[in-house]
Amino acid sequence: VAAAAKITELGFSVTPEEILALAKNVGEETMMSRTGGAPTFAVGLTLLFHELVGGVEAMPFWYHFAILFEALFILTAVDAGTRTGRFMVQDILGNVHKPIGDTKNWFWGIIATIICVTGWGYLLYSGVTDPMGGIFTLWPLFGAANQMLAGIALMLGTVVLFKMGKAKYSWVTIAPLVWVLITTMYAAYQKLLPANGERVHDAVSHIATAQNWAKKLETLTDPAAIAKAEAVIRNNIIDAVLCGFFMIVVVIVA
Repeated sequence: VAAAAKITELGFSVTPEEILALAKNVGEETMMSRTGGAPTFAVGLTLLFHELVGGVEAMPFWYHFAILFEALFILTAVDAGTRTGRFMVQDILGNVHKPIGDTKNWFWGIIATIICVTGWGYLLYSGVTDPMGGIFTLWPLFGAANQMLAGIALMLGTVVLFKMGKAKYSWVTIAPLVWVLITTMYAAYQKLLPANGERVHDAVSHIATAQNWAKKLETLTDPAAIAKAEAVIRNNIIDAVLCGFFMIVVVIVA
């Protein structure tokens, strides 16, 4: 009842009976405290798909199908990302110490994997402990990073076309490649600009955000507020470093 009242206060009309009915329809005892994007996505997909296929009787299937789909997607993405990262780490460090670059070497393969897991593990931990809710830690980088990866893929596609002797078709990859690189590199550049007092500019830039919070930190006395400010500053510095690193990688590949 309290949850329904709170949701209604936010402008969404819902009754306790509707919450109980939803839980029963999807085959769960309760939908309370199912916070986060996963159950939200699963419920949304269920409410959409059961209208198309199966009706109310199919709601448990669609709900658990969505949960399973998300779990498999996340696990395979983490697995593939870690494997790819391991090869990249070995390739980079192999320039410093040649044996590290041997991808068939179990020892260096395990070390490179540990480095990758530690990297994304720390980012996961920092997101969970972020006082702003976690979404502000890495989410601002997703747009630029994903499209930079798309740009690298288009570069690879362009090279393959030239290698196959089909250069006349290369415009198919070059046209979107140019657009993707211009937009993402400019967006990444904006994230590294220092504060100038403009609200939108300072909100977009990780450097500006860190600078503004550093100024606020000087006036804070409450321990909780100080801890929050320090976390926000630290996370934005991490974002700025990663953003700069991504830009360097794209330039090197190009």
